Amino acid sequence: MDALPLSLLQLLLANLAIAAGALLQGVAGYGIGTLSAPLLFLISPALVPGTLTMNAMVLTVLMLVRNRTSLGFAAVRHAMLGAAIGTLAAAVVLTRLSPAGFGLAFGVLILLAVGLSVAGLKPALNQRNSILAGGLSGFMGTITAVGGPPIALIYQRQPAELVRANLSAFFLFGSATAFLGLLMSGFIHQLEVTLFSLTVPGVLVGFWLSGRLLHRVPGGALRPLILTIAALSGTGAIVRSLLA
Repeated sequence: MDALPLSLLQLLLANLAIAAGALLQGVAGYGIGTLSAPLLFLISPALVPGTLTMNAMVLTVLMLVRNRTSLGFAAVRHAMLGAAIGTLAAAVVLTRLSPAGFGLAFGVLILLAVGLSVAGLKPALNQRNSILAGGLSGFMGTITAVGGPPIALIYQRQPAELVRANLSAFFLFGSATAFLGLLMSGFIHQLEVTLFSLTVPGVLVGFWLSGRLLHRVPGGALRPLILTIAALSGTGAIVRSLLA
């Protein structure tokens, strides 16, 4: 196999970024995409979306097992339908993007995710909004691995246990469909699988830490810092693509 395009330092930073995102998602119910994806893109574009999507699948399985007693599948089935539609649309878009175009789309969608998070919108948790939020989440999640903000909007007024359980089920489905979409679009190769095997320890460490902090740190305590990092990283991705 050819040499990895990442140095040992880059792999270490990638594991730290993924661990931080897994810790956040373990406490708040979502966040590995919002925090980790833009940082990983700046470390190396090779880490997104494929490698992070596979890591997200592992994390959502762990979270679903931890929060299984609070799961209400009926509440997320409509969002899953929307996610399938959004993922299919994203897979089509990905086949038509150049590397520079991908970077530009990545940065724009990151900033859109931040915008949705700070917009103050409070849509009701109903069938229509679930399908719409699931569709946008699926589209954004496939291209950037950041699918949390749209679906989190409709769950922001729900109990924390329900949020963690239902969003874990949704993100597991979304990550799996995104993986298939990326595979069909030619964005998953041996390199992504290798990078996944080298960065999944970050998920395991972050998830383990979240279990220790689950009832000690409010889910929204780090929100301003996380959104600031995401906004700066998304802007950096746009600048990087335009310069390329």
